[in-house]
Amino acid sequence: MANPREEKPVLHTKKHLARLERERRQTNIIMYSFIGLLVIVAGLIGYAILYNDYFQARQPVAKIGNVNITVSEWQARVRLQTQSLQNQYALYQQYGQMFGMDYSQELQQIQSQINDPTSLGESVLDQMIDEELVRQEAAKRGIAVSKAEVDAAIQGSYSFYPNGSPTPTITPTAATFPTLSPQTLALVTITPTPTLIPTPTNTIVPTITPLIPAATLSSQTATPTLTPGPTETPFPTSTPYTLQGFQQTYATSVANYGKLGITSDQLRAMYEANLLRQKLMDVITANTPHSQDEIWARHILVADQATANTVRQRLLNGEDFAKVAAEVSTDTGTKDKGGDLGWFARGVMVPEFDTAAFSLKVGEISQPVKSQFGYHIIQVLAHETVPLDASTYDSARQTAFNDWLTKARTDYKVVTYDIWKNLIPTESGAPTTIPQ
Repeated sequence: MANPREEKPVLHTKKHLARLERERRQTNIIMYSFIGLLVIVAGLIGYAILYNDYFQARQPVAKIGNVNITVSEWQARVRLQTQSLQNQYALYQQYGQMFGMDYSQELQQIQSQINDPTSLGESVLDQMIDEELVRQEAAKRGIAVSKAEVDAAIQGSYSFYPNGSPTPTITPTAATFPTLSPQTLALVTITPTPTLIPTPTNTIVPTITPLIPAATLSSQTATPTLTPGPTETPFPTSTPYTLQGFQQTYATSVANYGKLGITSDQLRAMYEANLLRQKLMDVITANTPHSQDEIWARHILVADQATANTVRQRLLNGEDFAKVAAEVSTDTGTKDKGGDLGWFARGVMVPEFDTAAFSLKVGEISQPVKSQFGYHIIQVLAHETVPLDASTYDSARQTAFNDWLTKARTDYKVVTYDIWKNLIPTESGAPTTIPQ
């Protein structure tokens, strides 16, 4: 007898089978779509990581000839410079507290650099461009730096001298005063004091790129400073006097540089670039004159050309220059000194004044010379060629080398890419504002 509880076999009709097939397909579609979405999301995340860590890092921020400076190279140097500024700030604070000295101006200078990441990033990029220009020009001229020279530079920056500390050579230089001619003495009865304090000035202050100095051997990260600032401080630093001490300290520094993205090879390349710069500068500035033209002049400054013409005629008629200057000159800094500007070289005054003054003969009264300050009547009292002291000569060499660097940017077709403005690193630990 049949069991009434036994389930009867289900008879699948074609319609039922068709519905089951549709449901299976829909399930597969949903499953495959979900898997595909996961693959796409994973791919996007992977691409973003790959882009940031690889593709973007290899994008150029500048091109010098056929050589690129990449994002990663530049970012590492920005971190290095930021860390260096932080170290300097901490040292100034520390020694200010220890010795009661006022370093507020230096601290403010460092703080302003860190608080302006765009200017800091641009400064670092300019530094790296200059280094590459130096490398390429040095190679073209056959200038090279040996491994031994780099090793010695690194050791010296840590005050480690295997062969004994070098003895600095100081060459004393005396101020040279031009000899006054009888013609000059006939024009004036006073003895001039060399000075560079004329009212209308256009002083050119050369930008001097300092050497890579000794790394700071403290509890903070040791980093070489690469931009102008208080790089050579009056602060004592720990000095490894033995080879082992130096090697341990340098190894620690290299490890710290690595945290900022600077490899040991890149670190050596920075020292090498600095040595190449010195050698190339010696070649490029070899013909820098050791003397310069200087004139001793006086002037009367007035507001308009009509007054200037009247003043000039009074002088031509024989009136005393000093008395006329005291009467009508608007230059309060010189009118009571007879309009005396002292001795000065080319390029010190504003261009219009400079050109006119150096074209005059001794004793000649100039035509009215217009400048941003008004109208000048100029008289040259003496004109001499004088030797440069050591400081002035070094400044002249640096100016000549900076002029070459400016020209080299055109010659080597330097191109910069604004991408760097959006990629200034902030993970170096530099605060937006350094706490007071």
